[in-house]
Amino acid sequence: MNLRPLHDRILVERLEEEAQVKGGIIIPDSAKEKPQQGKVIAVGNGKRQEDGSVAALDVKAGDRILFAKYAGTEVKIDDNEYLIFREDEVLAILEDKTNSEKAA
Repeated sequence: MNLRPLHDRILVERLEEEAQVKGGIIIPDSAKEKPQQGKVIAVGNGKRQEDGSVAALDVKAGDRILFAKYAGTEVKIDDNEYLIFREDEVLAILEDKTNSEKAA
């Protein structure tokens, strides 16, 4: 199923964190917090401005992002869980250090 969010909304898949911490302690699923990182699956066309123009979004499909703990609305599509939220709920885009050094 193809899904395209409307306007300035984005569809995000949570990225799972490792189950073991540096000290070797394994954290049970019931004690884990939901990850606050995700991969952008799809983005809307952009935010409509007051003058009728559409402002493009800064995030694009494939970006890794950070978002607030309780951001977005959880949806389940084809047995997969996703989040849909507005672009202004994105805290940061995680960039690969090697890619950002090549661009500079």
